[in-house]
Amino acid sequence: MSVLDELARPAGDDDVVGGVPARLVAAPADTAEAAALVAAARELTVVVRGAGTKIDWGVPPRSLDLIIDTRRLTGVVEHAAGDLITIVRAGTPLSEISLGAQVLALDGPARATVGGTVAANTTGPRRLHYGSVRDLLIGITVVRPDGKVAKSGGRVVKNVAGYDLGKLYTGSYGTLGLITECVFRLHPRPRAAAYVRAQAPAADAARVREARVAPAAIELDSATGELAVLLEGTPEGVRERAAALAKLLGGEVAEEPPAWWGADPWPAGGIGMKLSVPLSQVPALVAGGDPVRGSAGTGVLYAAAEGITQVERLRGLCTRLGGHAVVLTAPAAFRDILDMWGPVPGLALMRRVKDQFDPAHRFAPGRFVGGI
Repeated sequence: MSVLDELARPAGDDDVVGGVPARLVAAPADTAEAAALVAAARELTVVVRGAGTKIDWGVPPRSLDLIIDTRRLTGVVEHAAGDLITIVRAGTPLSEISLGAQVLALDGPARATVGGTVAANTTGPRRLHYGSVRDLLIGITVVRPDGKVAKSGGRVVKNVAGYDLGKLYTGSYGTLGLITECVFRLHPRPRAAAYVRAQAPAADAARVREARVAPAAIELDSATGELAVLLEGTPEGVRERAAALAKLLGGEVAEEPPAWWGADPWPAGGIGMKLSVPLSQVPALVAGGDPVRGSAGTGVLYAAAEGITQVERLRGLCTRLGGHAVVLTAPAAFRDILDMWGPVPGLALMRRVKDQFDPAHRFAPGRFVGGI
């Protein structure tokens, strides 16, 4: 009996990816078992699933035989506090990573897993201070579509050998194989934090950056007209900076963020977009009239669209401002008629990478840009 026979069960009604039902579901317990499973499933098309918080992102797979569920690939493998690193299994929810006096600065839904966050390259408000997924990921273990295990990167922050493999898998939407473990750089846990909230124009984000208050995040929500800034550090330092910033913006200091902080602006089942523009163009994006939400400090914002016309309008605006826009998720009625990704530089190279890692195009076939 193969590992596939031992682990796989018939798919249920909820085992669906982008509207495409799976035939089988299997949940390996470690990297070795995952490698044996992938090798045994070499004739099957595969989609990897974590907590499912982003399972409807991207294009539906062209076919789906097997869902590899990472719910058993959980736990902190190692926490080397002196080296400021941790090794975490891919199925571990972000909310369950507790590292004492240190923190893994990845934002996301409480249920979101480490592997899903890396595969979808999702980064929340604190990206401004701590960096993106690619900045925090310094090592990775993956199972390639041929069942071989590959590792790259180091176990200390200064060791970046092989780091490109981590970059390659970040944002690949599971099309290059199965992520089983990730090595991340850590940061000291802030002793205090405060939010400064104000009814302020998007242009005031530049005033925050120039005020030398070292913000950890600068977020805006154009629907409410609110600008919110996260400050972290020592209790005394946070109090002083928060008071100065509240005076500058005409706002108030709060212990908690606004309800919209870090939340997707689209309803469940709606059309969700990611918009990226240069920092100097964030006010122009907001002035476009469509409600947007996200980081005024990095130029990465999000929007809900009601149809193709609004998608095209937002994409056209972002392009004119020197940025780009992608559709992250859309209901079934729109997926076949929407251009989810828009123009993508380097598509030919991305296709060559896919052909090299997954010649049979078994992993998440068609889920990514250009039908990859």
